[in-house]
Amino acid sequence: MPYTVTPTHIPDLLVLEPKVFGDARGFFFESFNQQDFNQATGLNMQFVQDNHSRSAQGVLRGLHYQLQQPQGKLVRVVRGAVFDVAVDIRQSSPTFGQWAGVELTEDNHKQVWVPPGFAHGFVVLSDSADFLYKTTDYYAPQHERSIAWDDPVIGITWPPGLQPKLSAKDQSAKPLAESELF
Repeated sequence: MPYTVTPTHIPDLLVLEPKVFGDARGFFFESFNQQDFNQATGLNMQFVQDNHSRSAQGVLRGLHYQLQQPQGKLVRVVRGAVFDVAVDIRQSSPTFGQWAGVELTEDNHKQVWVPPGFAHGFVVLSDSADFLYKTTDYYAPQHERSIAWDDPVIGITWPPGLQPKLSAKDQSAKPLAESELF
């Protein structure tokens, strides 16, 4: 398999590690192949949009989701390092309200599959980071919602000493208990 797939403690949330071919000249890997993704994960997702964000150190984006047109996301970092977090906000799920975090870096090449029904966010650990993600539905700002990154009920263990730089939208995000959910 071109990917090694490791479930997190939240079974639907997956960490994918592609097979990387490297030598003294550099490296090569296939970052995405629909057929291989489907076979490795057991999923049959169609991706419709690719996004690329660049953020400075300490920028925290999230926890975002779309209430309608929910997006599954396949996320990775191509420059720098981030701590990536997903929170299960499916009220009928046995892991509702639980989170998982993974460090994604330009060197470890890890990717995370974040299913629809999860809130997602990340904080930049390096001087800056380029973050890429594929989505299973189109961005719909009228349906976008944010959950507070520091909600004590969720209890995310962010990197120590974090002084996040937040957008106005993320500064006004609601706690999980006050959020519209799936």
